[in-house]
Amino acid sequence: MPIGLLALALGGFGIGLTEFGIVGLLPEVAADFGVTEPVAGYLVSGYALSVAFGAIALTLAITRFDRKKVLLGLMVLFIAGNLISAVAPVYSVMLLGRIVAALCHGAFFSVGAVVASEMVPENRKASAIALMFGGLTVANVLGVPLGTLLGQQLGWRSTFWAITVIGVVTLAGIWLLVPQPEPVGRTSLRGELGVFRRPQVWISAAITVLSYGGMFGAFTYIAFTLTEVSGFATTTVPWLLVLFGVGMFAGNFLGGKAADRALDKSLLVIFTLLTAVLAVFALTAHSQVLTIISLFLMGTVGLAAAPGLQLRIMRYAEDAPTMASGANIAAFNIGNALGAWLGGLALAAGLGFVSPLWVGAAVNVVGLAVLIAGSAAARRHHRHLTETSQETRHAVTT
Repeated sequence: MPIGLLALALGGFGIGLTEFGIVGLLPEVAADFGVTEPVAGYLVSGYALSVAFGAIALTLAITRFDRKKVLLGLMVLFIAGNLISAVAPVYSVMLLGRIVAALCHGAFFSVGAVVASEMVPENRKASAIALMFGGLTVANVLGVPLGTLLGQQLGWRSTFWAITVIGVVTLAGIWLLVPQPEPVGRTSLRGELGVFRRPQVWISAAITVLSYGGMFGAFTYIAFTLTEVSGFATTTVPWLLVLFGVGMFAGNFLGGKAADRALDKSLLVIFTLLTAVLAVFALTAHSQVLTIISLFLMGTVGLAAAPGLQLRIMRYAEDAPTMASGANIAAFNIGNALGAWLGGLALAAGLGFVSPLWVGAAVNVVGLAVLIAGSAAARRHHRHLTETSQETRHAVTT
């Protein structure tokens, strides 16, 4: 295992903690700033939309530069954003800090995914991407619950101070451990944007949006579901999030191995299972025992799709993988924002704290349908190319 992958995972840990750490602290943040639960949720959806913007705009701007220097610069932006959040006197400044930190997120993962995939042989690319995303899952196993606990004990600002320190350590780790990548070939802006003329790139991005819209539509408001529906005490939420994170950690690596064996088939199974898990969770959320089981399965199945989704879009844009990778990171976070928004609408409509789970299941069903249609289209296109090639060879020989 190349040691540079550990540095990328370290960066994923810090960024994952920034993205998801706020979820367990939303009740405290909402109370401190005097805003409603849906408004507090904008700290999640606003972050996600900013990630989507950064994943496209920043990736496009930096795609021709030295990738290691790019990663270091992005971590500086990450540190600045979390520092703003830590000292924010009002909600609007807090939101600004979230936006600044989010701008580096998409570009970091898009560049990092390409660097990670280039460190290993072809048959281990999804597993390498999974290892980089492993830092994000560790953030959920340990970082988010401990960050939530820290925020509940010492105030939510202490969590963002801790993330700022992690950012500094990550900066040093990337500098020392990530090898100098191969020089980036010069490509034109038209060439980079050319990937968006390919239907399967758009289909892959749409699948990601819907998959993660379903997943995080449910997860964004999970603290409220656990306390208001399942009846858990607020102090138990960090430990329940540990369980969710353990599931994500396992699912990420299992999903990477499955994607290396059979990409679209593994995604089909994962999406089907996720829809079922969210529906069962919604039906049994009043039971604490079943909630614990569902929470673990939700984490396991939910993140299992991530490596495969990232690899799928990169395979359809091999000549511009960084741009395609950035587009998929944007899709992840557009999905996060979409899910958080739809879940917030359900809450605002008075449908109860279990309603985001039903919203997530419904969105995921649409994603499953797009995946089935997209896979069928890809097979038809492949058959057409094969038949055309055979006809051409036959014409030449005759």
